Amino acid sequence: MWAVPYADKLSIAVFWRSKVKTYSVKKSDIERQWHVFDASGKILGRLATQVAGLLMGKHKPIFSRNLDTGDFVVVINADKVRVTGDKARQKTYYRHSGYPGGLKSITFEKMMQTHPTRIIEHAVKGMLPHNRLGATMIKKLKVYTGDKHPHLAQTRAGSTEVKAKKG
Repeated sequence: MWAVPYADKLSIAVFWRSKVKTYSVKKSDIERQWHVFDASGKILGRLATQVAGLLMGKHKPIFSRNLDTGDFVVVINADKVRVTGDKARQKTYYRHSGYPGGLKSITFEKMMQTHPTRIIEHAVKGMLPHNRLGATMIKKLKVYTGDKHPHLAQTRAGSTEVKAKKG
């Protein structure tokens, strides 16, 4: 017989039926919060990993890879983010128009002057899944250059001001 702490057949049947079932998340179970990150003086990669984790919902016990369980994230002061080493001069962002010879490149310094919000969006997008699920996750990221953002009502209601780790 099996090594079960109960001897009679009824107890064995109860023992095997009482196993824990796997919990499957439903869309109605997902509750989203709003988080605010202040990017001033923070390192780009370290900030992006924290933001990507919140967007995916990895901090929640109901995290599921096949559902978007993440929260909304607002990043302020995107123009004050920094990179280590000589990356400000050496890092290059590429895009292609789709036509022959249509490869365009721009350095970090120039991108910081023209579109500083795109730097954080690009870094976070690279850390999300590269499929339709990642496309819905990136829509919950809101990046702004100054201290002010239009999501004060949502962030005041039930969210946290996130202090990014110093690094």
